[in-house]
Amino acid sequence: MRTPRAGEGSGTPTRTPWCAQKGLSAVPPAPGPDIDVSFEFFPPKTPEMEQTLWSSIERLAVLQPRFVSVTYGAGGSTRERTHATVRRVLEETSLVPAAHLTCVAATCAEVDAVARGYWDAGIRHIVALRGDPPGDDNTYRPHPRGYPYAAELVSGLKRIAPFELSVAAYPEVHPDAPSPQADLDNLKRKIDAGAVRAITQFFFDNDLYFRFIDRVRAAGIDVPVVPGILPVTSVKGLLRFAASCGAGVPRWVTELFDGLDQDPQTRRLVAATVAAEQCTRLREQGVREFHFYTLNRAELTYAVCHMLGLRPVEPQPPADAPEWRARA
Repeated sequence: MRTPRAGEGSGTPTRTPWCAQKGLSAVPPAPGPDIDVSFEFFPPKTPEMEQTLWSSIERLAVLQPRFVSVTYGAGGSTRERTHATVRRVLEETSLVPAAHLTCVAATCAEVDAVARGYWDAGIRHIVALRGDPPGDDNTYRPHPRGYPYAAELVSGLKRIAPFELSVAAYPEVHPDAPSPQADLDNLKRKIDAGAVRAITQFFFDNDLYFRFIDRVRAAGIDVPVVPGILPVTSVKGLLRFAASCGAGVPRWVTELFDGLDQDPQTRRLVAATVAAEQCTRLREQGVREFHFYTLNRAELTYAVCHMLGLRPVEPQPPADAPEWRARA
């Protein structure tokens, strides 16, 4: 049943919807191109993975994302793959790349050198993160001569160049945070240092996201807090990710995938339905930006974006760019 608008029906005043309280549209939108999306990828380790990555980038590029981000690991070889992928996105496509940059296992001078290299190459957007401990070590220890945490990294990057900086936010609290308030205070430090956007860890409970937004706004944080959406490709992988980042996985999510381990076609249909339903409900409450954790797979993310109303527009790569597939 449709919820009456204020002033409709019997004339009895209705409760102001959450979205209207936040200055957002209270009317459920029709499908259409009034949303922004961004996509996250990780650097490939093998030629086969590289082929999959670039096929996915090509498939999703026609949706004209605001930006595409590339993750950044602690190891030297992973860092080089990130640099190469980000530069290739910049040089061979019309997409806007955002490079992840972390504090892990590097001095301030080393991080600064990477940032200057990005700026000199024409990369203007960085996702600034503390980062996860390398290897099997679950305890984060700041480098003795490095940026200790993301807030300090943001400050350092702003001293180097006027980057557009995004940071992470945790609706269910970062697993290393001593309390929800401490986690929120840390987010505010990152914004006060110069970040202009926060991207959340993935979640499945939309009410949890909106309660988090209430707390964020009450803390005086007024930048966009973009929901991170993870289409489920593997329940085992999902549970592994969730355990590492403190995200909750409701029982109903895992129950939907029961018995589908050997049925990838049905599993993809269920995954697309779950993610599309979540995004549609968020959109009905005024959300207009979505960040997708693609896991380098295009099909589910493309399907969800299609159901949100996005339609392909052929991108125009730089005039001197080679064919995308030529080096894949």
